[in-house]
Amino acid sequence: MKSNLIDKLGMFLLKDRFTVKSLTRTCFDLLARKQDKILLIKVLEDANAVSKVHVDEMNVVSSYIGAVSIIIAEKAGNKLEDNILYTRFNLYTLNFITFVNSIKNKFPFVKRTQAGFTASIAGNKLRKKREEKGYSLNYLSKRVGVTSRMINKYEKGDSEITITKAMKIYDIFGHKVFNEINIFSGNNKIESNYKSDFSKKYIDLGFEAADTSKSPFDIIARKGDELILTEVGDKTRPDFSSLSKLLDADNLVIFKNKKPKNIPAVTKEEFLEFDKANQLIKFLKEF
Repeated sequence: MKSNLIDKLGMFLLKDRFTVKSLTRTCFDLLARKQDKILLIKVLEDANAVSKVHVDEMNVVSSYIGAVSIIIAEKAGNKLEDNILYTRFNLYTLNFITFVNSIKNKFPFVKRTQAGFTASIAGNKLRKKREEKGYSLNYLSKRVGVTSRMINKYEKGDSEITITKAMKIYDIFGHKVFNEINIFSGNNKIESNYKSDFSKKYIDLGFEAADTSKSPFDIIARKGDELILTEVGDKTRPDFSSLSKLLDADNLVIFKNKKPKNIPAVTKEEFLEFDKANQLIKFLKEF
């Protein structure tokens, strides 16, 4: 079922003019890009199977490449409902139909929280719609089943309400009085987290850098617009270069015994000898 869902997602994204890369044995299954929109997608049959380790690493990678991480699944114990947003470890989780609608800018406004299903009322929009229809606070309060004081509170600011009340308001005014949730709005702050001599060297050179263990590279580093993906070892992934190209990144291999062909590569000693960031960047650009 997971492979079928990956195929369906890939086909939809390709038809929507995304460039799509499918990956295996990593913390994300699909990397999709269309202009400046970059998506890291974890695909699961059951979202409850996702690990926090995978989510944390997806968030790290997303922050460095300017992407949005999401989980797409069919269920999370129970079936995921259409046009409802869920979360797993604070990562947006949704089904295929909700994702398709979001790509088409039809974002969900109902989400599942610990309090159950809720929606966010846009106060100014609610007041405007009520006045357009000529409804009094008292009349609307009776229709919704709350006090007129509560309706007044709704109109003065954004309020989270239960799905029962939300559906009553929806029946009266439609979806435009609710705050949609743009699943593609991400604002991840880049943070360094070194565990190896190599990532520490990147940091010493003025880069932000982090080691990864569940991604198709071993280190990710950024300095301004310069993004570098680094593999450590003598065996490189065959899709390493194409992944870097998709992300407008440079790639580097730090090898031990066997130097790879057609890709920038240095030994550990050579890498640690770089004194300045621009020396490393110049080496990568001139390859």
